[in-house]
Amino acid sequence: MTITPFHLAFPVDDLAAARSFYGGLLGCPEGRSSDEWIDFSLFGHQIVAHLAPAKEKGPHHNPVDGHDVPVPHFGVVLNWDDFHTLADRLKAAGVTFVIEPYIRFKGKVGEQATMFFYDPAGNALEFKSFRDMSQLFAK
Repeated sequence: MTITPFHLAFPVDDLAAARSFYGGLLGCPEGRSSDEWIDFSLFGHQIVAHLAPAKEKGPHHNPVDGHDVPVPHFGVVLNWDDFHTLADRLKAAGVTFVIEPYIRFKGKVGEQATMFFYDPAGNALEFKSFRDMSQLFAK
């Protein structure tokens, strides 16, 4: 199976903060932009930060492996080394994690490294990794 890039557009309330977070902290190369939106390459996937008013609705969470996972969220499945490099960079930058980097489902089907954090606009992100990528969709 060949994986093609996905496209995700999401709301932000401050484009400068989005540019600093995605372009600076996460290291996402910037593509096209306007006064209303910015394209970024998130590990080869196209994400677009669109300027939108802040949401009034509070966060929702679902329980997964003993943690309250924020919903909605998005992110990328990275290779094992890239996941840990990103986790170290985020920790060094003082990012506050919703769920600190850890191994989820340890010793079970679907074992994975995962971490959750928010961008400056309150969008939840999850980055994860599998030592064995065949476990990505395992039941």
